[in-house]
Amino acid sequence: MHGKILIIDPIATNRIVLRVKLAACHYEVMQADSIAEALRLVRRAVPDLILCAATLPDGGPLRLMARLQKTRMAGMVPVIALSCDTDPAERMRLLAAGLDDVLQKPVDDALLVARVRSVIRAYASASEWKLRDDTSRALGFAEPAISFGPAQTVKLVGCDLSAITPWQSELCARSAATITACPPLDAIHQSEGEDDTDAFVLVVAPESGPDMLGLLATIRSHATTRHSAILVVQIEPNATLGAQMLDMGANDLMTCGPDPAELALRLSTLLARKRMGDALRDTVRSGVEAAVSDPLTGLHNRRYAMPHMARIAERAARTQKPFAVMVADMDHFKRINDQYGHAAGDAVLVETAHRLRENLRGVDLVARIGGEEFLIVLPGADLTNAKNAAARLCRVIRKTPFVVPGHGLGITATISIGMTVCDPRTGATQTLPHSAETLLDRADKALYGAKAKGRDRVALSRPAA
Repeated sequence: MHGKILIIDPIATNRIVLRVKLAACHYEVMQADSIAEALRLVRRAVPDLILCAATLPDGGPLRLMARLQKTRMAGMVPVIALSCDTDPAERMRLLAAGLDDVLQKPVDDALLVARVRSVIRAYASASEWKLRDDTSRALGFAEPAISFGPAQTVKLVGCDLSAITPWQSELCARSAATITACPPLDAIHQSEGEDDTDAFVLVVAPESGPDMLGLLATIRSHATTRHSAILVVQIEPNATLGAQMLDMGANDLMTCGPDPAELALRLSTLLARKRMGDALRDTVRSGVEAAVSDPLTGLHNRRYAMPHMARIAERAARTQKPFAVMVADMDHFKRINDQYGHAAGDAVLVETAHRLRENLRGVDLVARIGGEEFLIVLPGADLTNAKNAAARLCRVIRKTPFVVPGHGLGITATISIGMTVCDPRTGATQTLPHSAETLLDRADKALYGAKAKGRDRVALSRPAA
């Protein structure tokens, strides 16, 4: 299932029609005929979205939002109202109360499903980053996010600049953001690292649909704008085009024309979410990188590697796929430090980390877990593949001397590897791990064997008799 949706409508026929449409798109549907019943369902299982009729026996969307606020669920569950009222003032009142959208009946099927997908996607993404941020804070790696910052930037994009310039003036009067108007060709800077636009407002005239679709795709694929908010404003309603733009990544859609007050309100909501998303990403990124990375080599450290290895082991047991664990240690590394200095030793470690990373797959784990000791985990690797990979790593360390700044000659170094392999598909597994510590211990003991046999070689951990 793609998500859980709660439909609140006093008319059974309306609920059945919506349930059929949403179930066909693989959503799990719950139904209620009143706010009281809806809240009982929410307490048992929190939905991913609520679709609420404009009129209910015990209130309406505004009362629902008030009740959700009392249960601390407001802001956690998105709410879309389905209304027959065409009064802009009523729609503004609902949006200002915190509803994510107000769709006017009858709603086009494709547009309804696209809007549902868009809202659920936005909340899921925000929840994921919030969870990561909470984890970082619990571990003590993150500073509290600031609630202020530089003025946000908005680009009002339309093919007819003379038509959208008055909108720019209206928005500037209602928003603290810096708002500029431009044609589609000037909406995105082509050079990397130049565009810091927080939100795009795409004004779609009947004849500009294809151009705006292309611009939307470019915004979402461009490295510097993929997290920017996108608000689509249709001059004339086009349900098919609106649904397509939502599915391509637009965050919000206005189909009722250029109402400056509503546009400013929707834009304010998107900019607030954008600022929160940026803050969460920055907090999580900086906190997690500092916590789980080795500052010298840039590899993951032991703190990250051990729980990650445990997850790989659990997944292997669940999927019945093999994996290999290696502990690699530089040979006679103290001699390098003593002969060439610790700065040279650090340079050798950095280059060793680079060579290990470059000669493994993206899914493989490489971590520095000691002074000159590295942990390598290969998901999906059986005994043959693991042996070949370990031999290759020994070879790439041995064959090319390490060039160290300040020394005319390259420094020759080798590496020894201890390895253990677990293959749940066979009865004769090399090891049956119970924990990440067990895996590391077996690989470490195999490493002792490689050192004892002369170094620059691979040794395999054998199962106990």
